[in-house]
Amino acid sequence: MSQQIPYKYVCIEGNIGTGKTTLCHMLAREYSCRLILEEFSDNPFLPYFYEDPDRYAFTVELFFMTERHKQLQKDLLNQDLFFDFAVSDYCFWKTLIFARNNLTDQEYKLFQRLFTILNNSFPPPDLLVYLHRSPVKLLELIRKRDRSYERNISTAYLQSIQDSYFEFFRSQMNYPILIVDVEDMDYLSNGDHYTEIKRLISRQYMPGIHRVSLRI
Repeated sequence: MSQQIPYKYVCIEGNIGTGKTTLCHMLAREYSCRLILEEFSDNPFLPYFYEDPDRYAFTVELFFMTERHKQLQKDLLNQDLFFDFAVSDYCFWKTLIFARNNLTDQEYKLFQRLFTILNNSFPPPDLLVYLHRSPVKLLELIRKRDRSYERNISTAYLQSIQDSYFEFFRSQMNYPILIVDVEDMDYLSNGDHYTEIKRLISRQYMPGIHRVSLRI
């Protein structure tokens, strides 16, 4: 029997390559919940950004923001009585985390103003689960899936994204944030790993940051 999830809106977040989407698919299949997945592969500027970040950063981030906003308006704000809860592999504020790393200060100030306007319509998640892996492990997983536009990603870039996530979390105290260290876990192939993550998600947490290290 599936463990009951006591939340209506769960976000699974994490750095590039950490396994967010895989876990969301698994949860959606088991719980028959609403599944909201970021459509990142549809960004036509992403391959150019990885080749020339300075030139394409603002364009790629603006495209991501508008597409995320459009998708969440459709999939998150429209209630569906057939689903008990929704699980998503991103939060809208992810837009700011990547923009802060990729844009110049002047570009970011403009971008932040646009983000604030768009963000006002979205509720925060009832639970945010951040899947943590080291940049070295992430790069190993990224190379294994071998997406052509990700081949120039470095551990330094992944470290900067990770640092931005943790800095952002320190300012978010209105809902629970569960940081789960899944460094050597393979919840796709190992049922015990998946069961342990479900157990963590089925618990109720107070607002604020909670850290768990899974070493199964």
